[in-house]
Amino acid sequence: MSRLYTEYDPATLFKLQKVELEILKDFCDLCEENNIEYFGAGGTAIGAVRHQGFIPWDDDIDVSLLREDYERFLVLAKEQLNDKYYLLTAETSKHYPLMSARLIKRGTKFREECFADLDCDLGIFLDIYALDNIPDDDKAMRRQGYSAWFWGKLLVLTEVSKPVLYISGWKARFVKICCMIVYRLFKIFRVSHDFLYNKAKKASTRYSGAETKRVAYFFDPMPFTSIIKREHIFPTKHMEYDGLQVRFMNRTEEYLRTRYGDFMELPPPDKRHNHPPYELDFGEGE
Repeated sequence: MSRLYTEYDPATLFKLQKVELEILKDFCDLCEENNIEYFGAGGTAIGAVRHQGFIPWDDDIDVSLLREDYERFLVLAKEQLNDKYYLLTAETSKHYPLMSARLIKRGTKFREECFADLDCDLGIFLDIYALDNIPDDDKAMRRQGYSAWFWGKLLVLTEVSKPVLYISGWKARFVKICCMIVYRLFKIFRVSHDFLYNKAKKASTRYSGAETKRVAYFFDPMPFTSIIKREHIFPTKHMEYDGLQVRFMNRTEEYLRTRYGDFMELPPPDKRHNHPPYELDFGEGE
Protein backbone atom coordinates (compact mmCIF):
# COMPACT_ATOMS: atom_id res chain seq x y z
CA MET A 1 0.00 0.00 0.00
CA SER A 2 1.29 3.48 -0.84
CA ARG A 3 2.15 5.71 2.08
CA LEU A 4 -0.52 8.12 3.27
CA TYR A 5 1.89 10.62 4.81
CA THR A 6 5.49 11.72 4.52
CA GLU A 7 7.29 14.66 6.07
CA TYR A 8 8.73 17.06 3.52
CA ASP A 9 11.86 19.09 3.77
CA PRO A 10 10.36 22.41 4.99
CA ALA A 11 11.87 24.46 2.14
CA THR A 12 10.51 22.04 -0.47
CA LEU A 13 7.03 22.04 1.04
CA PHE A 14 6.98 25.84 1.24
CA LYS A 15 8.02 26.08 -2.40
CA LEU A 16 5.36 23.55 -3.45
CA GLN A 17 2.64 25.38 -1.53
CA LYS A 18 3.70 28.67 -3.12
CA VAL A 19 3.20 27.23 -6.62
CA GLU A 20 -0.16 25.77 -5.62
CA LEU A 21 -1.26 29.17 -4.30
CA GLU A 22 -0.33 30.66 -7.66
CA ILE A 23 -2.56 28.12 -9.41
CA LEU A 24 -5.35 28.77 -6.90
CA LYS A 25 -5.19 32.53 -7.50
CA ASP A 26 -5.50 32.10 -11.26
CA PHE A 27 -8.38 29.66 -10.75
CA CYS A 28 -10.20 32.07 -8.44
CA ASP A 29 -9.64 35.02 -10.76
CA LEU A 30 -11.14 33.15 -13.72
CA CYS A 31 -14.14 32.06 -11.66
CA GLU A 32 -14.77 35.55 -10.24
CA GLU A 33 -14.51 37.16 -13.68
CA ASN A 34 -17.08 34.74 -15.10
CA ASN A 35 -19.49 34.47 -12.15
CA ILE A 36 -18.63 30.81 -11.53
CA GLU A 37 -19.39 29.65 -8.00
CA TYR A 38 -16.69 27.55 -6.33
CA PHE A 39 -15.58 26.85 -2.78
CA GLY A 40 -12.68 25.27 -0.94
CA ALA A 41 -13.53 21.91 0.62
CA GLY A 42 -12.03 19.02 2.54
CA GLY A 43 -8.62 19.67 4.07
CA THR A 44 -8.46 23.05 2.35
CA ALA A 45 -11.54 24.15 4.31
CA ILE A 46 -9.97 22.87 7.54
CA GLY A 47 -6.85 24.85 6.74
CA ALA A 48 -8.85 28.03 6.12
CA VAL A 49 -10.67 27.81 9.46
CA ARG A 50 -7.89 26.42 11.64
CA HIS A 51 -4.78 27.99 10.06
CA GLN A 52 -6.07 30.70 7.69
CA GLY A 53 -4.19 28.82 4.97
CA PHE A 54 -2.56 25.46 4.40
CA ILE A 55 -2.65 22.78 7.03
CA PRO A 56 1.09 22.89 7.91
CA TRP A 57 1.92 19.50 6.39
CA ASP A 58 -0.56 19.59 3.48
CA ASP A 59 0.62 19.51 -0.11
CA ASP A 60 -2.52 20.05 -2.18
CA ILE A 61 -5.57 22.29 -2.52
CA ASP A 62 -9.13 21.04 -3.09
CA VAL A 63 -11.91 23.11 -4.63
CA SER A 64 -15.44 22.05 -5.49
CA LEU A 65 -18.07 23.30 -7.93
CA LEU A 66 -21.59 22.22 -8.74
CA ARG A 67 -21.65 20.18 -11.95
CA GLU A 68 -22.91 22.99 -14.18
CA ASP A 69 -20.23 25.40 -12.94
CA TYR A 70 -17.59 22.66 -13.19
CA GLU A 71 -18.38 22.08 -16.87
CA ARG A 72 -18.35 25.84 -17.56
CA PHE A 73 -14.99 26.18 -15.85
CA LEU A 74 -13.43 23.40 -17.92
CA VAL A 75 -14.43 25.17 -21.14
CA LEU A 76 -13.22 28.60 -20.01
CA ALA A 77 -9.95 27.30 -18.55
CA LYS A 78 -9.08 25.62 -21.83
CA GLU A 79 -9.76 28.88 -23.67
CA GLN A 80 -8.19 31.38 -21.27
CA LEU A 81 -5.53 29.58 -19.20
CA ASN A 82 -4.06 27.27 -21.81
CA ASP A 83 -0.78 29.17 -22.15
CA LYS A 84 0.12 28.59 -18.48
CA TYR A 85 -1.88 25.49 -17.51
CA TYR A 86 -3.43 22.37 -18.92
CA LEU A 87 -6.41 20.37 -17.72
CA LEU A 88 -6.22 16.68 -16.95
CA THR A 89 -9.51 14.78 -16.85
CA ALA A 90 -10.70 11.31 -17.76
CA GLU A 91 -12.11 12.88 -20.93
CA THR A 92 -8.87 14.56 -22.01
CA SER A 93 -6.63 11.57 -21.25
CA LYS A 94 -7.39 7.89 -21.83
CA HIS A 95 -4.99 7.01 -19.02
CA TYR A 96 -6.22 9.38 -16.31
CA PRO A 97 -8.38 7.23 -14.02
CA LEU A 98 -10.02 9.74 -11.67
CA MET A 99 -13.42 11.42 -11.78
CA SER A 100 -11.96 14.73 -10.61
CA ALA A 101 -10.03 17.23 -12.73
CA ARG A 102 -6.58 18.70 -12.28
CA LEU A 103 -5.46 22.16 -13.33
CA ILE A 104 -1.72 21.63 -13.85
CA LYS A 105 1.03 24.20 -14.24
CA ARG A 106 2.97 23.64 -17.44
CA GLY A 107 6.64 22.75 -17.07
CA THR A 108 6.29 21.21 -13.62
CA LYS A 109 6.18 17.60 -12.47
CA PHE A 110 4.40 16.13 -9.48
CA ARG A 111 3.78 12.40 -9.55
CA GLU A 112 2.39 10.68 -6.46
CA GLU A 113 3.77 7.30 -5.49
CA CYS A 114 0.51 5.55 -6.37
CA PHE A 115 0.75 7.06 -9.89
CA ALA A 116 4.41 6.19 -10.44
CA ASP A 117 3.61 4.15 -13.57
CA LEU A 118 0.65 6.18 -14.80
CA ASP A 119 0.96 7.12 -18.48
CA CYS A 120 -0.05 10.76 -17.94
CA ASP A 121 1.79 14.07 -17.93
CA LEU A 122 1.44 14.92 -14.25
CA GLY A 123 2.52 18.22 -12.72
CA ILE A 124 1.90 20.50 -9.76
CA PHE A 125 -1.87 20.85 -9.65
CA LEU A 126 -5.11 22.12 -8.21
CA ASP A 127 -7.69 19.39 -7.51
CA ILE A 128 -11.17 20.26 -8.83
CA TYR A 129 -14.27 18.27 -7.89
CA ALA A 130 -17.73 18.27 -9.47
CA LEU A 131 -20.63 17.93 -7.04
CA ASP A 132 -23.81 16.34 -8.37
CA ASN A 133 -27.42 16.43 -7.22
CA ILE A 134 -28.49 13.57 -4.99
CA PRO A 135 -32.07 12.63 -4.07
CA ASP A 136 -33.56 13.63 -0.74
CA ASP A 137 -34.58 10.01 -0.13
CA ASP A 138 -31.64 8.21 1.52
CA LYS A 139 -32.33 4.83 -0.06
CA ALA A 140 -32.34 6.30 -3.55
CA MET A 141 -29.22 8.31 -2.70
CA ARG A 142 -27.38 5.18 -1.57
CA ARG A 143 -28.30 3.32 -4.74
CA GLN A 144 -26.92 6.22 -6.75
CA GLY A 145 -23.81 6.51 -4.58
CA TYR A 146 -22.84 2.85 -4.57
CA SER A 147 -23.33 2.63 -8.33
CA ALA A 148 -21.19 5.71 -9.05
CA TRP A 149 -18.51 4.65 -6.56
CA PHE A 150 -18.35 1.10 -7.94
CA TRP A 151 -17.81 2.21 -11.54
CA GLY A 152 -15.39 4.93 -10.44
CA LYS A 153 -13.22 2.45 -8.53
CA LEU A 154 -13.17 0.10 -11.50
CA LEU A 155 -11.98 3.03 -13.60
CA VAL A 156 -9.05 3.52 -11.21
CA LEU A 157 -8.09 -0.14 -11.61
CA THR A 158 -7.72 0.22 -15.37
CA GLU A 159 -4.49 2.12 -14.67
CA VAL A 160 -3.48 1.66 -11.02
CA SER A 161 -2.69 -1.76 -9.55
CA LYS A 162 -1.96 -0.49 -6.03
CA PRO A 163 -4.35 2.34 -5.17
CA VAL A 164 -4.10 4.17 -1.86
CA LEU A 165 -6.18 2.37 0.76
CA TYR A 166 -7.47 3.98 3.93
CA ILE A 167 -7.65 0.65 5.74
CA SER A 168 -5.02 -1.55 7.35
CA GLY A 169 -4.36 -5.10 8.55
CA TRP A 170 -5.83 -8.17 6.88
CA LYS A 171 -8.53 -6.12 5.15
CA ALA A 172 -5.90 -4.03 3.40
CA ARG A 173 -3.97 -7.13 2.35
CA PHE A 174 -7.11 -8.76 0.97
CA VAL A 175 -8.24 -5.65 -0.91
CA LYS A 176 -4.72 -5.14 -2.27
CA ILE A 177 -4.71 -8.67 -3.75
CA CYS A 178 -8.17 -8.14 -5.26
CA CYS A 179 -7.07 -4.84 -6.81
CA MET A 180 -4.02 -6.40 -8.41
CA ILE A 181 -6.09 -9.27 -9.84
CA VAL A 182 -8.71 -6.91 -11.29
CA TYR A 183 -6.00 -4.65 -12.70
CA ARG A 184 -4.33 -7.57 -14.50
CA LEU A 185 -7.65 -8.87 -15.83
CA PHE A 186 -8.51 -5.41 -17.16
CA LYS A 187 -5.17 -5.29 -18.98
CA ILE A 188 -5.59 -8.78 -20.44
CA PHE A 189 -9.13 -8.14 -21.69
CA ARG A 190 -8.47 -4.48 -22.57
CA VAL A 191 -11.44 -3.17 -20.62
CA SER A 192 -12.54 0.20 -21.99
CA HIS A 193 -11.61 3.30 -19.99
CA ASP A 194 -14.40 5.24 -21.72
CA PHE A 195 -17.02 2.61 -20.87
CA LEU A 196 -16.24 2.72 -17.15
CA TYR A 197 -15.96 6.50 -17.07
CA ASN A 198 -19.30 6.95 -18.80
CA LYS A 199 -20.99 4.48 -16.43
CA ALA A 200 -19.60 6.34 -13.40
CA LYS A 201 -20.58 9.76 -14.74
CA LYS A 202 -24.06 8.57 -15.72
CA ALA A 203 -24.68 7.27 -12.20
CA SER A 204 -23.29 10.40 -10.57
CA THR A 205 -25.34 12.78 -12.76
CA ARG A 206 -28.56 10.73 -12.54
CA TYR A 207 -30.45 13.57 -10.86
CA SER A 208 -29.15 16.47 -12.95
CA GLY A 209 -31.92 19.01 -13.41
CA ALA A 210 -33.77 17.88 -10.29
CA GLU A 211 -34.29 20.16 -7.31
CA THR A 212 -32.49 18.53 -4.39
CA LYS A 213 -31.39 19.65 -0.94
CA ARG A 214 -28.00 17.97 -1.13
CA VAL A 215 -25.10 17.44 -3.51
CA ALA A 216 -22.24 14.94 -3.40
CA TYR A 217 -18.96 13.72 -4.80
CA PHE A 218 -19.14 9.92 -4.69
CA PHE A 219 -15.57 9.00 -5.67
CA ASP A 220 -13.67 9.36 -2.41
CA PRO A 221 -12.12 6.22 -0.87
CA MET A 222 -15.55 5.68 0.71
CA PRO A 223 -18.65 6.78 -1.22
CA PHE A 224 -20.59 8.90 1.27
CA THR A 225 -17.98 11.14 2.89
CA SER A 226 -18.58 14.16 0.61
CA ILE A 227 -22.31 14.77 0.98
CA ILE A 228 -23.11 18.46 1.48
CA LYS A 229 -26.33 20.28 2.19
CA ARG A 230 -26.98 23.15 -0.21
CA GLU A 231 -27.93 25.36 2.72
CA HIS A 232 -24.40 24.90 4.07
CA ILE A 233 -22.87 26.12 0.80
CA PHE A 234 -24.75 29.20 -0.37
CA PRO A 235 -24.20 32.05 -0.36
CA THR A 236 -20.47 31.39 -0.43
CA LYS A 237 -18.18 33.75 1.48
CA HIS A 238 -14.58 34.90 1.14
CA MET A 239 -12.09 33.75 3.76
CA GLU A 240 -8.37 34.29 4.24
CA TYR A 241 -6.17 31.58 2.75
CA ASP A 242 -2.44 32.34 2.97
CA GLY A 243 -2.86 35.90 1.74
CA LEU A 244 -5.59 35.16 -0.80
CA GLN A 245 -9.32 35.81 -0.50
CA VAL A 246 -10.89 32.48 -1.43
CA ARG A 247 -14.53 31.42 -1.45
CA PHE A 248 -15.73 28.84 1.06
CA MET A 249 -19.13 27.55 2.14
CA ASN A 250 -21.28 29.93 4.12
CA ARG A 251 -21.50 27.40 6.96
CA THR A 252 -18.05 25.90 6.62
CA GLU A 253 -17.66 25.05 10.30
CA GLU A 254 -20.93 23.11 10.36
CA TYR A 255 -19.89 21.18 7.24
CA LEU A 256 -16.52 20.37 8.81
CA ARG A 257 -18.03 19.19 12.10
CA THR A 258 -20.41 16.90 10.19
CA ARG A 259 -17.60 15.41 8.11
CA TYR A 260 -14.63 15.37 10.49
CA GLY A 261 -15.91 15.79 14.04
CA ASP A 262 -13.47 17.89 16.12
CA PHE A 263 -11.59 19.36 13.18
CA MET A 264 -9.90 22.05 15.32
CA GLU A 265 -7.72 19.48 17.10
CA LEU A 266 -4.46 18.67 15.34
CA PRO A 267 -4.25 14.95 14.49
CA PRO A 268 -1.18 12.94 15.56
CA PRO A 269 1.39 12.19 12.82
CA ASP A 270 0.03 8.67 12.25
CA LYS A 271 -3.38 10.15 11.35
CA ARG A 272 -2.13 12.80 8.94
CA HIS A 273 -2.55 12.55 5.17
CA ASN A 274 -0.72 14.11 2.26
CA HIS A 275 0.50 12.98 -1.17
CA PRO A 276 4.10 11.72 -1.02
CA PRO A 277 5.73 12.54 -4.37
CA TYR A 278 7.52 9.91 -6.40
CA GLU A 279 8.69 12.70 -8.69
CA LEU A 280 8.74 16.45 -8.05
CA ASP A 281 10.17 19.11 -10.39
CA PHE A 282 9.43 22.83 -10.21
CA GLY A 283 10.36 23.40 -13.84
CA GLU A 284 13.10 25.14 -15.78
CA GLY A 285 15.05 27.71 -13.83
CA GLU A 286 13.75 26.46 -10.49
